[in-house]
Amino acid sequence: MTNNKKKVSLFQRFLNVVERTGNALPHPATLFLVFAVLTLVVSGLGYFLGWQVAHPATHEIIPVKNLLSVDGLHFIFQKTVTNFTSFAPLGIVLVAMLGIGIAEKSGLIGVLIRKLVLSSPKKLLTFVIVFAGVLSNTASDVGYVLLIPLAGIIFLAVGRHPVAGMAAAFAGVSGGFSANLFLGTIDPLLAGLSQEAAQIIDPTYHVNATANYYFMAVSTFMIAIAGTFVTEKIVEPRLGKFESDDIIPEKIDKLSKDEKKGLRRAGLVFLLFVVFVLVGSIPIDGYFRGEGGSMLKSPLLEGIVTLLFLVAGSAGIVYGIAIGKFKNDTDIMNGMAESMKTLSTYLVLVFFAAQFVAYFKESNLGIYMAVTGAEALKAADLNIYVMMIMFIFFAGTVNLVMGSASAKWAIMAPIFIPIFMLMGYSPELSQVVFRIGDSVTNIISPMMSFFALIIAFIQKYDKKAGIGTIISVMLPYTLIFTILWTALLMAWIYFEWPLGPGAGLFYTR
Repeated sequence: MTNNKKKVSLFQRFLNVVERTGNALPHPATLFLVFAVLTLVVSGLGYFLGWQVAHPATHEIIPVKNLLSVDGLHFIFQKTVTNFTSFAPLGIVLVAMLGIGIAEKSGLIGVLIRKLVLSSPKKLLTFVIVFAGVLSNTASDVGYVLLIPLAGIIFLAVGRHPVAGMAAAFAGVSGGFSANLFLGTIDPLLAGLSQEAAQIIDPTYHVNATANYYFMAVSTFMIAIAGTFVTEKIVEPRLGKFESDDIIPEKIDKLSKDEKKGLRRAGLVFLLFVVFVLVGSIPIDGYFRGEGGSMLKSPLLEGIVTLLFLVAGSAGIVYGIAIGKFKNDTDIMNGMAESMKTLSTYLVLVFFAAQFVAYFKESNLGIYMAVTGAEALKAADLNIYVMMIMFIFFAGTVNLVMGSASAKWAIMAPIFIPIFMLMGYSPELSQVVFRIGDSVTNIISPMMSFFALIIAFIQKYDKKAGIGTIISVMLPYTLIFTILWTALLMAWIYFEWPLGPGAGLFYTR
């Protein structure tokens, strides 16, 4: 008995306390409602105390708005519906799940899982899931709606805890948000904001979308390895063995002849879509190219969820017909309807989360907190290593109250980039430091757009799961990622390695 107690480390006990404390909170939807009400109260307090900041880019004075005023009342009544319907992840999730619902109902997802499990070495399964999560960031938000629940099913199929699988995927998708082997939509977006900030000091300065590519490519493997370690050595042992009488894991039987035939036909559909995408993407004037032949700002990347719906839906229909699962259109529509039923909890959470986020944005409290915090950091006269470490922690802290990476960087870049440029460090370095801090706390931030969806996914296997469960499961990833990513950055600065093509660490006028 004494030996078993010793195995429960102080850190594990801390995580247990975090989970119990978090789960003692009200239902997540109720909590978001409380946050929304608190935002209204604090906005009124801030207004009467005269809280205001100067936007660092435009120098416009931005006061905290009082949402307890008549105008605030009008905003609440007029925008409640649109706050909900325009909440960014909502449409993404609904459209993606319609296509995934067809593929799941047809049995295609199940057979793909079996194929994956039968073909992949079990020792590499965790690494593959975390690595795939990081790479999924290239395709916008697909990792959240597809890979995370799929990872739970895969882990359950091989006799491992499904929540550990989802945690591993979530760590890759969200905790490794800025890392990748490929450029994504976030790269040119942040680079544009960095360039505008840099031109405050140097009007001719240009920041490329590839500004942080070398660092982020190396970070991809670091996150995958670290995520694997945390999952297998910390998270999974703490979760223990998964037991449930209600959930039956996917069987790992060998594929039948009909399943192989259906898989081949579904694969052919997938290849046709690949050809369709390549034909529209490779030519400079292809139909999937954006303005000026750009692929980074193309209809393809912006409409990746539509592509997911079409590919998953079409492949699912072909597979279902091939194995005799779909006999008419009603069977297909039923599959789509069943996928919507699984989102009922998520829809309730999103309604209240959307109101909270909208109030927080409309009141200007997010901007006020970000700017005042940044100015406090600016006032600290510290060496570059300490400054960068503090900036990582500052960006991570701000991420807990302000979800959008581009919105945060639009506020912080005009402050920090000029400071670091005057100290002799490049805008590309400032940007990469921000990206580290912004990524590592995504997985424990209730302000992250898909946080409510993650709760809904985990509640499939743990009905009592709440915000405390998510944070206690994901906190080890945040701590390890922060330590290792910071260490990697310090080494990068010490050895003076370039961050990307033509993007050094130093700035000289």
